[in-house]
Amino acid sequence: MARGPDELVTAGHADVLSIADLYDQVELALARAFPRRRSVWVRGEIQHIVDPRGGRGHCYIDLVDPDTARARQAPVLRVKCWQSTWAPLRTTLGREGISLAPGMVVVLRGTMDFYRPKAEIGFILSDLDVTALLGRMAAQRAALLRALEAEGLVGRNGAIPICPVPLRVGLVASPGTEGYRDFLGQLQDSGLSFRVTVAPARVQGRAAPGAVATAVRRLSALGPEGLDVIVVVRGGGSKADLAAFDAEPVARAIATAAVPVWTGIGHTGDESVADIVASRACITPTDCGRELVQRVQSWWGTHVGGPAAAVGRRAGERLAASQREHDGARDRLTAMARHLLDRQSELVGRRGASVARCAPRLVEAARTSVVARSCRTGPLALAHLERSREQLVGFRRLIAAYDVERQLERGYTLTLDATGTVVRSAADVHVGTPLVTRFADGTATSVVDGASVSDGMSVADGMSVADGKSVAAKERS
Repeated sequence: MARGPDELVTAGHADVLSIADLYDQVELALARAFPRRRSVWVRGEIQHIVDPRGGRGHCYIDLVDPDTARARQAPVLRVKCWQSTWAPLRTTLGREGISLAPGMVVVLRGTMDFYRPKAEIGFILSDLDVTALLGRMAAQRAALLRALEAEGLVGRNGAIPICPVPLRVGLVASPGTEGYRDFLGQLQDSGLSFRVTVAPARVQGRAAPGAVATAVRRLSALGPEGLDVIVVVRGGGSKADLAAFDAEPVARAIATAAVPVWTGIGHTGDESVADIVASRACITPTDCGRELVQRVQSWWGTHVGGPAAAVGRRAGERLAASQREHDGARDRLTAMARHLLDRQSELVGRRGASVARCAPRLVEAARTSVVARSCRTGPLALAHLERSREQLVGFRRLIAAYDVERQLERGYTLTLDATGTVVRSAADVHVGTPLVTRFADGTATSVVDGASVSDGMSVADGMSVADGKSVAAKERS
């Protein structure tokens, strides 16, 4: 026959405890070892943390021993911090630039706690050793800087010469944030042709260091051929908000960038590691943008604006000088023209007056000359006519001396052929040619019986006279 549970307990297991009795004994043991009002300090590495947004809520932390943090069976201490304690503690940490994250070793003070519903032994956090944490963070920061210095990374990015006109800008920022808008506002208001390549990245929180480092490396891959400068900006915030810029990944990404890196991180305390390894560090994103604008404007003023202004001034001065020279030349030409006109007018006046004075005398002299010449013209004309008449008489006498009739009267004859043409040579006649010989008192007709030419003299051998008379004629050549 089966027995019930109560019978088993009473039959042979009088020392069996109930769960409640067991938990009572556990609580009693904990109370003896860790009195309720006794606080203890615990050192451990944060394995996991649940931090409510804005500190509104309880914080839960899992701690492990730093030496066995990577072991599979590492003991874990569950730490609880109530909201009333966590809110002011979180504010204090933020003021000191501390943000609790996995991997950090912390020293906590609190009391042991046993949670009966889940049979969990936990730790109620009441305080945190901020001084020790700051010391470790400072030591880690100093160790990082020493390592970077030993590797030659501090100052390496600063040794890269920056373009005199850095218009191609790579921007690492969180789009839409105040720092992002402040930086771009400076570039946009400058009126210069900046070309900005944005690499979005979280700049706050646990993922910020990896995101910022990745963004810097992406922009650095573009090289000097694609970018003139890389700018990392983040608006103001607490030290905890800016802790990402003390991280090693960010520092190494900036130090090894192939392009000069400028930082514009809105911090008011010490400079971050990112500022130290960067080529140039500005206090705020606005100052960073203003610095870039001033650099380009300075180059523009030195190489373009200044020379252009000088050319403009000199051109204006030269034009003014030319205008003055032109005005002077015009005034001189005007004065000279007026002087010449006055002289010519005076000369014309003098000559007109002289002509007016001399005209009557010249007219009288001309009239006297005409009268004198007219008096000489009559006798000269008559003398000329007389000489012409005498010449005419001489011509008439000469012509009369050569008159045919007079020659015939002197005994010469004139021989003509049948056509009335004068026969001048014996060669012009032949046998049988009829001839007419003219005398002073008549004519005689004959026929040539023969003709011969000798030394220019023509001699007729014989003639037959038409009226039966023979006439011997002798012709003179």
